[in-house]
Amino acid sequence: MPATRYARSGKVNIAYQAFGDGPVDLVFVPGFISHIELAWEEPYLARFLRRLAAFARVIFFDKRGTGLSDPAPRPPGLAERMDDIRVVMDAAGSERAALFGVSDGGCLCIAFAAAHPERSAALVTYGSFARQLRSADYPWGWSAEHLEEVLRGMDQGWASAGCGEAEGCRTRWCSVSRPIPGRPGR
Repeated sequence: MPATRYARSGKVNIAYQAFGDGPVDLVFVPGFISHIELAWEEPYLARFLRRLAAFARVIFFDKRGTGLSDPAPRPPGLAERMDDIRVVMDAAGSERAALFGVSDGGCLCIAFAAAHPERSAALVTYGSFARQLRSADYPWGWSAEHLEEVLRGMDQGWASAGCGEAEGCRTRWCSVSRPIPGRPGR
């Protein structure tokens, strides 16, 4: 497993790993739940990451509020999340990179590439969307009722997995509220 490092974004530590030795830097932005160290324990994901590293130097990070990055005291705005990509790239010594985002990570990559074309060499999204809800000019989105149903199901599923308890999430892929050895102070 690659070494986990931390980049400072404002008052928040963002956990990241840089691995591989290819001629292109590739910033991999996961979906809404990640844990960069536990990812290596999942055989399919670990194989995928190793294959990316066969042709690129991969910069893989946990967005603020997930995995080994510091918890977010409130939902971060788009500008903060884009700045997290920038600080991770800076910490890894990457001037320009291909961006690869999964789910909402793809949306974040699109916004970053539009705002920082000088830092964006290419853009790849997987399972991403332009917007979540359907509108007159976006008929592919979900209805508000369907989104409510999905969120209700997620809330019930996470509650049964131990999330949402006062001392913090107990599942492997969510942020944890206890200190992690080797992690910079909060």
